[in-house]
Amino acid sequence: TQTSHTAKTVGRKRLCILNNQRVSGAENMKIILVFLFIAPLALSATAEKDYSSFDSAASPETKSRFAMLDDVRILANGLLQLGHGLKDFVHKTKGQMNDIFQKLYIFDRSFYELSQQTSEIKEEEEQLRQTTARLQINNEEIKNLSQEMNSKIEDLIQNKIQLQEKVWGLEDKVTKLAIIQPSAQETKEISSLKAFVEQQDNHIKQLLKIVEDQHVQLDRQHNQIMELEDKLNHIELQELTENSFTGEPTEPEAISFPVRNTTAVTYKSDGATPDCTALYNSGMRSSGVYTIKPNGSEPFDVYCEAKFGTSWTVIQNRVDGSLDFNQTWDAYTNGFGDLNEEFWLGLNKTYSITKQGDYTLRIELQDWKENKRYIEYAFNLGGPETDYTLQLSRISGSIPNALPEQTELRFSTADHDVDIINDFNCPENYLGGWWHSECEETNLNGKYVAPRSKGRLDRRKGLYWKPKKGRYYLLKSTKIMIHPTDLKSFD
Repeated sequence: TQTSHTAKTVGRKRLCILNNQRVSGAENMKIILVFLFIAPLALSATAEKDYSSFDSAASPETKSRFAMLDDVRILANGLLQLGHGLKDFVHKTKGQMNDIFQKLYIFDRSFYELSQQTSEIKEEEEQLRQTTARLQINNEEIKNLSQEMNSKIEDLIQNKIQLQEKVWGLEDKVTKLAIIQPSAQETKEISSLKAFVEQQDNHIKQLLKIVEDQHVQLDRQHNQIMELEDKLNHIELQELTENSFTGEPTEPEAISFPVRNTTAVTYKSDGATPDCTALYNSGMRSSGVYTIKPNGSEPFDVYCEAKFGTSWTVIQNRVDGSLDFNQTWDAYTNGFGDLNEEFWLGLNKTYSITKQGDYTLRIELQDWKENKRYIEYAFNLGGPETDYTLQLSRISGSIPNALPEQTELRFSTADHDVDIINDFNCPENYLGGWWHSECEETNLNGKYVAPRSKGRLDRRKGLYWKPKKGRYYLLKSTKIMIHPTDLKSFD
């Protein structure tokens, strides 16, 4: 429906352009025709006027039956100007026709691309329908197997009750045999009961074997269903709920950080503030943009977020995809964006903060169902000579880890890819600078993709969190912050 609506819209635009071109050409033609009609009349009127004035002044004998030379020149100039006007009109008309043909070509190509996308969508929908039909058939088979198993279990319970009753009777008879000597008939009955017990025992073993086989078959069916569900999770037009943090804890509990008395805070002699946490402890308790000056660095602005009884220095924020994160190495080094909206603080600024002491890295994620998760790492960030190498060690979180731990991850962009694995450029193919590791799917600086977007290629370039074991989580917003682990390092 959306594709047909788009095609109708393109068709309407195409008709509007053609009509506008036709109207413009018709108006120009009308102007030329009017000029052709008026020019001779004006010339003839001028000639008649000249002839009348000449006749009154001259004698009848001196009148000539030929036009005056000036009138001929005027008429010739008019015709010459008319010729130039017609020539200009022809050139303009040719240019307009070329523009029309170019626009028609663009529209035809758009129609062709729309038809291709429609065909792909139809094929994927057909695959989804086929998979759904197979799932329904498997569910029916499992339902039938469950009913059959329940029936056999009920039969087994009834046989067990009957066997228990016979065993109790046998116990009574055995007790009597201990008191009185059994007769030949009773001995025969005991043997018969023994044989019956053995027969029932064999029957119970067979039933247990059948139940075990049924369990194995159910497990096999369950595994098949799990595989089909996993395939469904990777279909390109999957539902939004498949990419949400369902079944996991909600908003994380507040983490307590040691907050010192503001009177105990001491800074350098020049009054420089090393980060947002020091600003908070000095009395700046609200979130916003502040100026800091880490040791050995020039002052620069950062966004400070107050939470958990302290303040964090935000180094990345993405909320709506309004900022393109497919930037160059220099942009990622120096930072880009608006600190009050979407931004990347910059590798050089982040390094100048973290080299002052030990810091904690916190990543906050939000999916398209407004569920929020977080993960925290102890980390070490190298300088420009190491391409800002990152080493992580997970501390806590409410989502599985998706970044390699205890591994040196080098930052790279499309124009500065330090490690091209198998001739595959990670930043160029996944868009956005990041600490790539074997081109894994997790990239919080990738292209911002909303649910139900077109095509697998855009999905792979999207903004999502992908643990090594488990499906990916399509994200709506991300935030990366840092906080010192030991506040005493700023004394």
